[in-house]
Amino acid sequence: MKTIPLRSHGTEGPVPDSGRRSVVTSKQAASEAPVRTMEEFSLFVGLSRPTVSRFFNDPSTLKASTRHRIEEALAASGFNRNLLAANLGRARSCIVGVIVPDPADPFYAALTRRVQGTAQEAGFQAFVLSSDGEPAKEVQAVRTLASMNVAGAVVAPLGVAQDGSSDVLERLETDIPLVYVDSAPSHPAAFVGTDNRRSFDLIVEHLASTGAPPTFLGMPCVNANASDRMRAYDAAMASRGLAPDHLPLPADRDWDFERFGFEAMQTAIEAGRAAGRTVLCANDRLAFGAIAAAWQAGLRVGRDENCDLRIAGHDDHPLSRYTCPPLTTVAQDFDGIGRQAVEILLRRLSEGAPADPAGDVVLLGASVVKRQSA
Repeated sequence: MKTIPLRSHGTEGPVPDSGRRSVVTSKQAASEAPVRTMEEFSLFVGLSRPTVSRFFNDPSTLKASTRHRIEEALAASGFNRNLLAANLGRARSCIVGVIVPDPADPFYAALTRRVQGTAQEAGFQAFVLSSDGEPAKEVQAVRTLASMNVAGAVVAPLGVAQDGSSDVLERLETDIPLVYVDSAPSHPAAFVGTDNRRSFDLIVEHLASTGAPPTFLGMPCVNANASDRMRAYDAAMASRGLAPDHLPLPADRDWDFERFGFEAMQTAIEAGRAAGRTVLCANDRLAFGAIAAAWQAGLRVGRDENCDLRIAGHDDHPLSRYTCPPLTTVAQDFDGIGRQAVEILLRRLSEGAPADPAGDVVLLGASVVKRQSA
């Protein structure tokens, strides 16, 4: 095969050779030698090396037709660029780090998809890591991102004062732009999440005005939402002249919320604290377990007169509409959370990482989703 010299400048356009290879089909590519390097891929697509590099670094700088041509060549050639290796040599990389407690959880999966999509539109790739709900693994995830020379990061923090995870995150803030989501950090920092005080005020108002005032089933203390949502519930009850009422919680401190909710509700049922009551759960996954415990005990959950108790949640987890009965809850705008977090991150990148970590705090509104459980 003829060797085609590359142009030394970075303008768009084909390599000036009448015999250059055009983009071929996947079937044709499969019959040829694999494309392994950027130089080989540039020859494959028939564009200069700088033009191809611009596609990977910032595709918005290329014409739509050129981007489309390169995308077709990627599909046809099967070329996979080593982003990590390319990243290490840059002053500013094209990778945005993301850390969440559990990427398999549909809530965090939906949030991550929005972060990835918004970052990609801006020419960045999102690299997702999980802390698995453990502070030590959160520390390791932060160190991994630092070693990759990421441009910035979006983090759903644990916020638990163990193993130095909070300290490590604060140190990372001094090196790169970092935006927290879902659970607010304990120190001033850029954060995008739900206004828990407002959202719990809305759900308490709905429940108290349509039946028995809600008893609260809190969440294990795995992040700042545990205490924040408990305080929000207490404030919502007090503002209506109602006494807060908390169900006893198991001592466990993990992310198995369904089991946690099941056991807490089971204990409440055995103690006679369930029938005729309304139970407001700190999140929907707790409510899933609570509904299962009620069903196992022969109690009917729902808002009809022949039901034994009502159960509501918070978050509008993607599975909440499929419980039996469908769960009344508060809808968080996780699309908005992901989008605004990346927008703040991109603005900080354009300005340069600020020395002062105190930055944007965005608390989004929420809305009550009325279903059959309460």
